[in-house]
Order: sequence, then C-alpha cells, then structure tokens
Amino acid sequence: MIPSVLPTYSRAPLSFVKGEGSWLIEADGRRFLDLGAGIGVNALGHANPALIKALSDQAGLLWHTSNLYEIPQQQALADKLVAHTFADTVFFTNSGTEACEMAVKMARKYFYDKGQPERVEIITFSGSFHGRSSAGIAAAGSEKLTKGFGPLLPGFVHLEFGDHEALTAAITETTCAVLVEPVQGEGGIRPLPDACLKGLRDLCDEKGILMILDEVQCGVGRTGRLFAHEWAGITPDIMMVAKGIGGGFPLGAVLATEDAASGMTAGTHGSTYGGNPLGCAVGCAVMDIIADPAFLADVNRKAGLLRQKLEGLAASHPDVFETVRGSGLMLGLKCKTDPVAVVQAGYAEEVITVPASDNVVRLLPPLTITDAEITEAITRLDRAASSLGAT
Repeated sequence: MIPSVLPTYSRAPLSFVKGEGSWLIEADGRRFLDLGAGIGVNALGHANPALIKALSDQAGLLWHTSNLYEIPQQQALADKLVAHTFADTVFFTNSGTEACEMAVKMARKYFYDKGQPERVEIITFSGSFHGRSSAGIAAAGSEKLTKGFGPLLPGFVHLEFGDHEALTAAITETTCAVLVEPVQGEGGIRPLPDACLKGLRDLCDEKGILMILDEVQCGVGRTGRLFAHEWAGITPDIMMVAKGIGGGFPLGAVLATEDAASGMTAGTHGSTYGGNPLGCAVGCAVMDIIADPAFLADVNRKAGLLRQKLEGLAASHPDVFETVRGSGLMLGLKCKTDPVAVVQAGYAEEVITVPASDNVVRLLPPLTITDAEITEAITRLDRAASSLGAT
C-alpha cells in the first residue's frame, strides 16, 4: 500500500523536532550538528531570534492578501534587494523552481518584444540543477532528472561544463540567454572560476544575449559575498534567488535590470502566494543581517577556518577523501568512496551533511556557525571517516 506521503524521497530514519542555531534535536533527544542547513536554506541557523520576531510580529497582523493589492512588506524587501544588488526590479516567488520558470519566461519575452521571436534558446551546462519543474529539468537536461517525464520543454542547448569553444560556437541567431550557477550545488560544489564568469559576461555582451545567474544555492551570503557573482566583479541581467533569502521560510525571487525585465508587463506573470507579507517580513530581517559587511567579513573568516580544517581532515583520510573544493561556506568533500556512505557515517556521529553529484559531500552550515562548532564538526567528521576507513 502506498504511504500517505508520496514516496518520492529516500529519507534518512531521523525525525527532528527542534532546532537551535547550528543544532537539530531528534525526537529521541540526540543533538546533531547541522552542516546541511536544510540544503543551504537556514542561513541564519534554526530558531533565529530576529527571524522569529519578524515572523511572529507579522503573523499577528496579516498573513495574506494576494498581489491584487499593494503589499508593504514586499515593497520593503524589493527596495532592500535593489539597493544591495545590480537589480532595478524584483519579482517574488515561493521557491527557486518558480524563480527558474520566471527567468526563462522573462528572457524569451525580452526578445519577443524586441521583434526577435526566434530567439528562444537558452544555453545551460552539464551538472547544473535548476529545480524540478518542466522548465527546470529541461534546462538541466540530465537523464536523472528527465527520464520518464517527456516530452521535454524545448528551447535548451546543453553544453559540457567548462567547454569555452563549444559555448562560443553554440550561440546562434536563435539564442536568447546563457543560464549558469556561479557555484554548482547539486552538481558537486563546482565553482565557475572568476575569469570564466567575466568571459561569459563579455561574450553575452558581444553577442547581444542575456546572462541569467542561478544563485538559489550560492547566493545570500553563502560564499562570503552577498551574491557569488560579486567575486568576479560582474553583474547578470537576470538572477534567480531562493533558499537563504527566507532563512527557512519559503521565499524566492527573480532580480533583473530594467532592460531585461521590460517585457514583463501587467498580466504576463503572477503568483498567488509569492511575495506574501509573512515571507517578505522574514526576508527583510534576513537581508538586514546578511547584507551587513561586518557579517559577511565574519562569514569569510569562518569559511577560511573551516576550509583549513577540512583540508587537514582530507589529508588524514586519503582513503576516504580526495580533495576539498568550493567557496565560502559552500564547500564540498570529493570522496573516493560513495558519498552517501560518508553522509550515513556522519549520522552515526550525529553530524549532518548532504550528498551531491560527482562523489561529493556538501557542507552548507548556517552562516552563524561558531568557531567552536566548526572544531566540533571536524571532530565528528573525523570519527565518521575513521569508521569508513576501518571497513
């Protein structure tokens, strides 16, 4: 008999009932050090007092009205995002998947309105992940995501990650945009080098096409800048955001320049829940904390500490780990063994990590993790690796 919850997830036998900062408490009382943060979502940890206050205060006033009316909290968050980024305008969604749908529509509508309706193709890269909607899986193109779900939405050109010659050759009179993650998350914590991101920006400008960045996982302070592309000194035309922006509350957004968004006029897109007062009140509180340069500087300091300790961990267990890669507090341990086995060994030591492609274990701790918790994390990961090395 099928369970009441559709069995599309392979769940670990853990039931967490409470969270405190970087810690998750299991129903049986065990305390797990959380280096996954809900797959990069709980950027400010569990039960953050500032977020609790923002949510509670708004919950006592107004939950939902719909986008038929002005939403002051939505306007406030949009103003903050515009003030701190390249963007001139913001559309709010409930998730990164919805942000992908909007970004695809925006890019295609841009050229349609400019009298070039043939420009519909979007170039994407192997190892990418852009959500599990029809557009998202078609954009990524991997068999793991698309098998059994055809016919796929057309209009996507898939290239190998890092193949510069193929990218240049793939841009034609039907191309409207290039879509890329500055740091691939599901693909195995693969950063796009700054020089490549700069080159991609130059190429898009040269060819007159749009640059779409997916910063759903690598954005909102995760790499030590508010958004990962800032390290390369470039700006996109359109950017997808979610995960950390809500600090655990479902919230996403598409940020865009005025020019790139010019085709999205009244009636071209909408969302019932997107930009609701609850989510945007929390998002404002998140931005007030993470956009602070002092906060980001501390993220970078802690990222250096964690990276150093992970390098030592990998060196101590050459039979388990191959290398460390990533940026900021978005790090990956490339494994010589099955990464799921490493994650499961971590469960036994009460530490949470997240598997990814390319034999990588992801570490996406809350940006608020302390130095002492980083040291404890390495201790627990060391015990987990030792248990694997002994088998």
